Amino acid sequence: MKKPVVIVLIGVIVLAAIGGGWMWYHSRQNQPLTLYGNVDIRTVNMSFRVGGRLASLTVDEGDSIKAGQVLGELDRAPYQNALMQANANVSTAQAKYDLAMAGYRAEEIAQASAAVNQAQAAYQYAQNFYQRQQGLWKSRTISANDLENARSSRDQAQASLKSAQDKLSQFRAGNRPQEIAQAKASLEQAQAQLAQARLDLQDTTLLAPSGGTLLTRAVEPGSMLNAGSTVLTLSLTRPVWVRAWVDERHLHEAQPGRDILLYTDGRPDKPYHGKIGFISPTAEFTPKTVETPDLRTDLVYRMRIIVTDADDALRQGMPVTLRFDQ
Repeated sequence: MKKPVVIVLIGVIVLAAIGGGWMWYHSRQNQPLTLYGNVDIRTVNMSFRVGGRLASLTVDEGDSIKAGQVLGELDRAPYQNALMQANANVSTAQAKYDLAMAGYRAEEIAQASAAVNQAQAAYQYAQNFYQRQQGLWKSRTISANDLENARSSRDQAQASLKSAQDKLSQFRAGNRPQEIAQAKASLEQAQAQLAQARLDLQDTTLLAPSGGTLLTRAVEPGSMLNAGSTVLTLSLTRPVWVRAWVDERHLHEAQPGRDILLYTDGRPDKPYHGKIGFISPTAEFTPKTVETPDLRTDLVYRMRIIVTDADDALRQGMPVTLRFDQ
């Protein structure tokens, strides 16, 4: 009787173990997927677009920054002088262009017309004198040399008349189109230089591109800076993202737009909320920051989760646990 009892007991134990194993496996299968990642807050290295001597900085490390806030200024004097010079160049170019468009003054045209009349009278006198000399030459009253002198004077008067007439025509027609186009191009070039001078002066003031917290103050007033040299580093308040990885077996669960819960060690019972915003199309080896044993040697896909209710408690690089919102 003892042997059958032992067999029955063994059978019960085996069935219980099988049932417990099945229940454990089933419970594991029904558990929500858990992933791990780190908070990713973007930073901005701020610099002046122009170079010069740093005149002032109005913020220090740890300060809260608002978008559009003045953070610092360069010495403005060189750029103010450049702006004055550019303004003067525009005025000069504008005057030359206006002069080219207006053409010659009425007084200049009247003077040229009077010169034509004077040349016309001189030519008429020289022509009449030459004709008289021709008559005297036929009667052999004058020498051939006298006739030649009269012809030469007539030809010179005719050339002077033609020159005066051409000058009058030029004054009445105004400047050539090419001269007007050249004056216009010079004006436009001066205006472009003026716009650049204004922009350079504006760029001597450093403004915050968005709100955040100042991480680094790299230089101090009095420093000579090149354009683009980093002056301040700003940690942006928004957006706050979480960088995480998912393996291929669970890739179908991580769809863009899906809601997800984010837990930190400091508030394990009060999760943050987020949405999956991006999933990398290419696989990569598991980074060292992923601590789960199952993922240590697998190929994974990088995800970016946008935190929709982030606060100041989330800091750069902070580890978080992610679970899909059921």
